[in-house]
Formats: sequence, C-alpha cells, structure tokens
Amino acid sequence: MLENKVYTTGEVANIVGVNFRTVSRWIDKGIMKGYKIPGRGDHRVTEGGLLNFLKENNIPIPGDMIKPKEQKRILVVDDEPEMANAIKRVLIRSGYKVATANNGFQAGLQLQRFTPNLITLDLKMPLVDGHEVIEEVKRNNTSNSIKILVVSGQTKPELERAVEKGADDFLEKPFKNKELLSRIDQLLA
Repeated sequence: MLENKVYTTGEVANIVGVNFRTVSRWIDKGIMKGYKIPGRGDHRVTEGGLLNFLKENNIPIPGDMIKPKEQKRILVVDDEPEMANAIKRVLIRSGYKVATANNGFQAGLQLQRFTPNLITLDLKMPLVDGHEVIEEVKRNNTSNSIKILVVSGQTKPELERAVEKGADDFLEKPFKNKELLSRIDQLLA
C-alpha cells in the first residue's frame, strides 16, 4: 500500500527535471494526476499519482521512493541477451529488482538463488525450452505461486499452449514497453 505522501509542484519538478509551471500544466491538462488546494490554487500530487506518471513515461523512479518491502523481483529468461537486457532496463527503471537467465537451465538455477515474484519467459530456447520451465515451476511446491508471463515471438497456438501448461499470460514479440509493464502490474497486483 502506498503512503499518502503529497508532493508540491516544485518537488515533482525536481524529481522529473522540469520547471514547476510545467508540472502545473500537466495537472491542468490531465497528463499527471493531481489536485488544486481550494482557495489557493496551488497544485499537489500524491505519491501514487507521481509513481504512475513516472512509470507511464519511462522516467527512472528515485531510489528513496522505492520501498524495499514493495520492490517485486522479476526473473527475465530469454536466450537473446539483447532482448533480456532491454527488458531488464525497462523493469529496473520501473522499480523492480531484476535477474536474467539466457536459457531454461540457468532459469532453474536463478529460481533457487533469486526467488522471483514473476518470470518473463521466452519459449524457444536451447537446452531447456520455455514449456519445460513452466512445467517445472508449476510442479514444484516452492515455486508454483510464481507468476509467469510468456514473452515470445512464437505463434498464437504455441503461446496459448503455454497458458494451458500453467503460464499466467502471454505477450507477443515485438511489444511496447508500456504493454509489458501493464501486463506485469496486472499479474503482480
């Protein structure tokens, strides 16, 4: 649960790196959620509204706004290092703690060390493929509550088969970062 901390337009401006008047315009135009103080006209932004704005616009969240007890852990499993690192960067900017694995075997090792809340998982990988990872995660009592988001360029029937085996949702490559974050937020809610 987020605290009900409230920020002034000046404080928000310092975090985002703009002028406080820009923040006021964003609030007036509905770009950022905020409110006016009756009788004064000054704007205020709640912590939740600010965090949503930062996430939606891929702006890094300051470390002091990330509460350790709320920081979710995500394991990114993809055999393409560029894709794994791209997803990792997006997730870190959104306040998640992230580890990566480049195949299903490494994913099994990371599950023991990292204990994620969610796994983003490619299906087609060397050694142990994504379907085998799903089966193993869901079969094991210590990991069967971990959410699995399949992120793959495979055909729709393959993606649906992954859900039948126990994945919680799927996202087709290529995808927009906003869609990735939206799916993850839904699964971790």
